[in-house]
Amino acid sequence: MSTPKPRIAAPNASLAGHLLDQYAGRIARSKRPYILGLSGLQGSGKSTLAREMRTQAEARGWATEVLSLDDFYYSRSEREMMAQEIHPLLRTRGVPGTHEIELLLSVLAALPQASERLPVSWPRFDKGRDTRLPPSRWPRVARPPQLVIVEGWALGVRPQLQSALETPVNELERREDIDGRWRHWVNKQLRGYQPLWRKFDALIVLQAPSWNVVRRWRGETEQALIARHAPLAMDAPTLARFLQHFERLSRHALATLPALADSVVEYDDDRHMIGLTHA
Repeated sequence: MSTPKPRIAAPNASLAGHLLDQYAGRIARSKRPYILGLSGLQGSGKSTLAREMRTQAEARGWATEVLSLDDFYYSRSEREMMAQEIHPLLRTRGVPGTHEIELLLSVLAALPQASERLPVSWPRFDKGRDTRLPPSRWPRVARPPQLVIVEGWALGVRPQLQSALETPVNELERREDIDGRWRHWVNKQLRGYQPLWRKFDALIVLQAPSWNVVRRWRGETEQALIARHAPLAMDAPTLARFLQHFERLSRHALATLPALADSVVEYDDDRHMIGLTHA
């Protein structure tokens, strides 16, 4: 069933409220933390929307936690070992296989029993230093949440067919993954993410118009970082190479995720919401 919505800037309070309304009955009836996946490609505003949803959920009396897939990246030193032992492209965080999925699953399993005696904590990743913050700075929860929002890029994506891996999608794959070893390894690791996807009681997808628009959105974010003189802000050539690590699965996500989602929020080129569909 499709629900037409006016063009409004996203993410925003109205969208967050509507999505919470959509799942309110299920959240209220759940005997355990209701786990809501929020999937969106780079620049789609998923982190901001997740924070707004948490604020509104807490105002409704629902204890809520937000977990970001990005916080479960392996550290720079661990990825360096992967680069040496498996493939050099694994130095760059982002693709399946660069997250500690087992840790995220263990956090989700522990949250229903969270208490002062058995508090639950999870990592915070410092992208500026490309490694995790010390454990003393990790979030700590001492009560079971009623709602858990897990946000991240490509949540819910299934592995590609082997035949789809044969042809490179960009210059990075043509030059630095000539034999396809990296992309085949990443695709195999994605199978290990499926148990996490199955934990979601519902999946919301923020659907961008195209990969080219996603690249532009990410470039706008980087320009803002450069304007603030952020130490690790990327110039245009560096960003272009970085984004090629994500292109294959991003295109795959754009093509396949809407059919797998419980709710799809469609955006136009300027991040205005132009459609909202619930399965």
